[in-house]
Amino acid sequence: MTTTTLAVLVPLLPFLGAVAGLLLGRTAPGFVRPLAVLPVLAAAALAVAVAVRQGGGKAIDAATQLTPTGSIPIDLALYVDGFAALVAVLVGVVATCVQVYSTGYLREDPRYPSYAALVSLFTSAMLLVVYSGDLMVLLVGWEIMGICSYFLVGHYWETPEARAASLKAFLVTKLGDVPFLIGLFALAADAGTFRITGVLGAVASGGLDHPTLIALLLLAGVAGKSAQFPLHTWLPDAMAGPTPVSALIHAATMVAAGIYFTARLLPVFAESAAAMTVLAVMAAVTMVGSALAALAQDDIKRVLAYSTIGQLGYMAGALAVGDRGAAVFHLLSHAAFKALLFLAAGTVIHAAGTNSLTAMSRMSGLAKRVPDAYWTMTVALLALAAIPPFAGFFSKEAVLVAAEHTALGDRAVAPAGAGWTVLVAGLLTALLTAAYALRLWLRTFRGRGAEAPDHGRQPLTMTTVLWVLAIPSLGFGLTVTYLDDWLDGNALTPTLTTAVLGTGLAAAGAAVTYAVWRTLAARTPAAVAAQVPAPHVAHPDADAGLVEAEALTLPQPAGDPADPGRALLGPLYGPAADGFHLDAVYRTAFVRPVLAAASLVRFLDREVVDTYVRAAGTSAKGLGWLVRRAQTGNVQTYLSALLAGSVVLAIVAVALANAAGA
Repeated sequence: MTTTTLAVLVPLLPFLGAVAGLLLGRTAPGFVRPLAVLPVLAAAALAVAVAVRQGGGKAIDAATQLTPTGSIPIDLALYVDGFAALVAVLVGVVATCVQVYSTGYLREDPRYPSYAALVSLFTSAMLLVVYSGDLMVLLVGWEIMGICSYFLVGHYWETPEARAASLKAFLVTKLGDVPFLIGLFALAADAGTFRITGVLGAVASGGLDHPTLIALLLLAGVAGKSAQFPLHTWLPDAMAGPTPVSALIHAATMVAAGIYFTARLLPVFAESAAAMTVLAVMAAVTMVGSALAALAQDDIKRVLAYSTIGQLGYMAGALAVGDRGAAVFHLLSHAAFKALLFLAAGTVIHAAGTNSLTAMSRMSGLAKRVPDAYWTMTVALLALAAIPPFAGFFSKEAVLVAAEHTALGDRAVAPAGAGWTVLVAGLLTALLTAAYALRLWLRTFRGRGAEAPDHGRQPLTMTTVLWVLAIPSLGFGLTVTYLDDWLDGNALTPTLTTAVLGTGLAAAGAAVTYAVWRTLAARTPAAVAAQVPAPHVAHPDADAGLVEAEALTLPQPAGDPADPGRALLGPLYGPAADGFHLDAVYRTAFVRPVLAAASLVRFLDREVVDTYVRAAGTSAKGLGWLVRRAQTGNVQTYLSALLAGSVVLAIVAVALANAAGA
């Protein structure tokens, strides 16, 4: 079988699995789990085979015209280079882990068949984005992911939080997709093609007439899909969906799509120094702001959500300094430890069987009760904090090294100012990341909240997946010397300067956080630390996903006296906990004006337009009443009216004749 055929089957198999799962979900429930796992697993295996055959060498390029358009044709094109081959393996592996994990996590969920089918469709759409060689075909996968996220985030539609979160995710990402679509059309108009190879060829020959405008329009869609400032606000609220969905969105699909798209078309963005500077500033604000917000969250999943936003900021920063190899390397590394973090958090929630164990201030005694989650989450948090030799250290260092080279003028792809912006923000974020990672670990596994009942050992499908993901979280960075040929050929190995600065700041952030936590714990009696609302105990077999959705409706504690985040942030704690009030700004600047405009339109429609409509109806009704009154059915009345009319006409005729004679 040719490599092209294998590549076509990679996105096709999960799609067929999704269709079969939807059709057989009710009639043959025994096939649901095999249809959820096996097609995605087969796609992952084929993606590995494609990557092995591609080998980081010449790209696989094949196309056939999909439909004639009369102007710029749309091709069903396939383009698999080293970037695409590695990212497809990432998507397949993470999606397989999520599907296997979900068989245990959602074993009692009556809507599991539709959930599993949507996860497969989500996976297929992302793989289509990764392998597509035509921008319009890529757009199809891009938009399908948006629809899938809407349904999956709103999986527990019984809760208003899930409904609101799904709608918010859809609308905010669509807000970025509108200029993104315009940018794609403008790019195709300048390049004369939707083919990615054709676009890159036009860039190389100087064929883009409006590079800054195109790049800025495309960046709006990237900011929405990859949760970059200022369109990142949907991602923390998307935690209302099941935890495995969060792992899939944060690690392998949706948010990874914007970064991958920018990496694929980086020469387009590099044509505009202004666009690269905007991307650098956007990445810097995203990194630092999300790290501060993560340091103030009490919900464990919201901490991880803000963490994802910050790590995506690192990737965007690498792209802003023109090194897509470092960006994709961090994308691959981050996918492993972030999927592990979310699935370990889901294990904690599932083990507690309560609707209060998403708040870290309510956690206690979990290290011994969920040892698998404890040890694997520890590995993932060390990778997140970029502690050597874990995976996050090598990939984050690659970003910092790229920023350093640009700042010092060693690379002229982007302005030096963009390099300094990314470098300073990246180092500050390294300090904050280690601080909130240690805070999460201490409060989750060393907390003194109200301990929930133990509901026994977790399903093997869940714990096995955790250990599988722990392997790349620990050792993926060791592949750094072997990936150069796959990722543009730039060296990804750390340098002494950034390694010392980054690791030193991370160690300092962790040390200060630990010292503050020890001080607060010594000052705060355990009885006071545990004064939080008593957990509501659910049935041991209750679905953990619905449990966590219900947890969002519970009042969160006003403040944990043993929380080091409050002491570290000081007056910034309140604004950071609320995401720096960005949602309030949006409500004031956009939502309220739109609602006011809608109220005005409703008033004009009801009081003005409807008045004229009602007047026309009333006039016709009145005329009909007059005509009806004239129809008496009396022949004598008709004859009298006819005679009277004749006399009137005769008088008028005589008068007109006299007037004409005069």
